[in-house]
Amino acid sequence: MLDKKMSIDIDLVIKKIEKMELEDKVEAINAFREKLHEVSPFKSEPVDFVKWVKNDTVRANDYNPNSVATPEMELLRHSINMDGYTQPIVGWKQDYGHEVIDGFHRHRVGKEMPDIQERIKGYLPIVSIKEDRNAINDRVASTIRHNRARGKHSVEAMSDIVMDLHKRNWSDKKIAKELGMDQDEVLRLSQLKGLMEAFANTEFTEAWKVDDSNED
Repeated sequence: MLDKKMSIDIDLVIKKIEKMELEDKVEAINAFREKLHEVSPFKSEPVDFVKWVKNDTVRANDYNPNSVATPEMELLRHSINMDGYTQPIVGWKQDYGHEVIDGFHRHRVGKEMPDIQERIKGYLPIVSIKEDRNAINDRVASTIRHNRARGKHSVEAMSDIVMDLHKRNWSDKKIAKELGMDQDEVLRLSQLKGLMEAFANTEFTEAWKVDDSNED
């Protein structure tokens, strides 16, 4: 339980923050939350520190195999409009800000929907992935793990990712473990890419048709 002096100190800090202009206020709130995060018993969990950042400092990655159809994007917009942001965007720290690991469509809604962008004042809620997961292979694996429980994956994009991880010397066993697949699925995705490349330049004739005549 907070003692009286600590409670008064916190109230003084809050009153000071309340008087600030928007940008300074957000910066102060982020700094305050970060200090709390440093002493939190849950500091190993990214969600313990949600930070509000300007939306132009958040950029999409170029390997996300998850796709959301237009009606589902509209549903997501409606959900965020009615319920607010209930899930932050997961990002990886970059010099410019954050690259999206998970929450690509939540990030798009906050950037592209004028009513929501106005409501959240041009900011987006971000949590940063664990610092030891910042290699490209780890980030790709993290994105896929976040996505596999929901949404739709492009099979071709998943096949591309599996082949890319092979080129980075990941074994089928490691790919399966990191992406939450079984090894048969990894094998099928590997074979699919090989088949697509093998037939890429092949021209196919129209399918044959059954003769409807009465001739034998």
